[in-house]
Amino acid sequence: MSETLPKSERLSGQAAVSALFERGKGLSSGCLRCKYILRPQDQVSVLPGLDSSVPPGLDRASALPAPEDNYFSGRCPKNQFSSCNASPTHADAGVSRIVVSVPKRLFKRAVKRNLLKRRIREAYRHQKGLLSAPADILFIYTVPEVLPYEVIYAHMTTILLALNPLKQSNLQV
Repeated sequence: MSETLPKSERLSGQAAVSALFERGKGLSSGCLRCKYILRPQDQVSVLPGLDSSVPPGLDRASALPAPEDNYFSGRCPKNQFSSCNASPTHADAGVSRIVVSVPKRLFKRAVKRNLLKRRIREAYRHQKGLLSAPADILFIYTVPEVLPYEVIYAHMTTILLALNPLKQSNLQV
């Protein structure tokens, strides 16, 4: 698994983050609190117009609509912004997406908040292979002091192992 964190693995949008707060389950470990929604593999969204079962002899790329279709190009038609729905490609639909929050209430200076966000994202990036099912995850830093990267990394390991039902059941056996 690649140890990068592309745009497709970053959760954005008010609706998606609000859904995490409303319907997400929570857990915490040390300096990190986590809200998550697991998305089972069979419920990963398939884009409209793309049938999940491609006939034998055809590859998935030939089943895609024409490139000028605005839904797949990511561009909105002129004067029709309300009907535009640019979404991730089918290949990106099965990845876990994260968002990181460091409250301004705990750290008034943006420099410290950004430092902690980078450390949390880096700890996740190195260990995202621990997750087997796609999920939407919100990480919130909860301690009013800047902890070293090694401590954040250890707490991230604990959270990711708790999120993974398959590996968690293997650890208990």
